[in-house]
Amino acid sequence: ALQTHLNDLALRYSQDRVKQARSYLKSIFDEAIEQEFLVKDPSRKVKIPKNLRPKDKRILTWEQLRAVLEKATRRDRLLLMLDMTDALRPSELFALRWRSFDDVNTLSITETVYRRQIRTFGKTPGSMTKVHLPDGLAEELRQWKLECKKTSCKTLSCQNPIHRKASPDDFIFQNADGGFMDTANYRTRVLQPIADDLEIPKLNFQILRRTIATRARTLGSVTDIQSHLRHSRADPTANAYMQELPESVQQMVGTVYELLTTATPSQQIM
Repeated sequence: ALQTHLNDLALRYSQDRVKQARSYLKSIFDEAIEQEFLVKDPSRKVKIPKNLRPKDKRILTWEQLRAVLEKATRRDRLLLMLDMTDALRPSELFALRWRSFDDVNTLSITETVYRRQIRTFGKTPGSMTKVHLPDGLAEELRQWKLECKKTSCKTLSCQNPIHRKASPDDFIFQNADGGFMDTANYRTRVLQPIADDLEIPKLNFQILRRTIATRARTLGSVTDIQSHLRHSRADPTANAYMQELPESVQQMVGTVYELLTTATPSQQIM
């Protein structure tokens, strides 16, 4: 029955999800044996199905990334620009508050969103850190902060914009109720319509993150990209022999921002 269940999952979900389900099954029955509810582990012979879906490895071009930004509204353009430039996970992006932004060139990741709950920890130990913002992106974020203040002021029926300042606890990108946005809802209401308009087969945060990691390989070292994505592991050779250079990471992030905002021939890096 367990094998049939796993085989059925393989027909509907990605191979990573199927492998995760198998891992959960084994953990559940390991605990059951530890608690002496069972004598034998019924999942011991469960194997990964052979009919796993191939991994989705699609990426976008710089032209497609710029086209996505051009199609987006003011708020969504800034949100996606921030996501593309600093390769943020949606759980990190939607949890950002104004206290995370130092009004200069640093953004601190201190919270994440998971299953509609705010958490004080991230996917990996290195996730909760500060990320560098290029000068242009930092200025755009400061302008957005002023716009958010004016919007909040109008919401409160105030006649003087300076009376209502953006609170440090306010989310940088809010939903209609002032709370954090839902990733699935954003993907359906924002990303999918943009993808349809541009005739892009699929557009989500994972594809954007994968695209930036792939396109940035000519802009920095493997260790730089690992640091940029805030992964806990990279290729063993890179981990053993290559050291992180913070200034190189900042330069790479700035170049990504320039490639997203300009389209001169010298910047058409494929």
